[in-house]
Amino acid sequence: MRVSTWVAAAVVAMAGTVAAPAFAQPEEGLAAVYTDKLQGRKTANGERYDRNKLTAAHQTLPLGSRARVTNVKNNKSVVVRINDRGPTQAGRVVDLSPKAAVAIGINPRGMGQVRVESLGKATKK
Repeated sequence: MRVSTWVAAAVVAMAGTVAAPAFAQPEEGLAAVYTDKLQGRKTANGERYDRNKLTAAHQTLPLGSRARVTNVKNNKSVVVRINDRGPTQAGRVVDLSPKAAVAIGINPRGMGQVRVESLGKATKK
């Protein structure tokens, strides 16, 4: 019986029919801003990074999903699309494009304390 349960779980996992959220509760921590040196380079989802779009990198949220990022100091928030993986530095929860950072009052060359809430998959236009 264990083998059949394992096989069924493997089939479901390979089919991609079960998708658990990366985290159910909002996540708080440090946000950093992408450097301009990455402008035009490919992101994890294959598109070119554009500092003038509302995008972000997150370790576990699905690529193409949306997230609300809120600056905990001023309560300003912005909805971003996750198009890259990161951050790679310990203690950080998200990397923001400069446009997203400015929208919530974070210096485009700095960092800030934020809350990240998953909003699910982005809708196609």
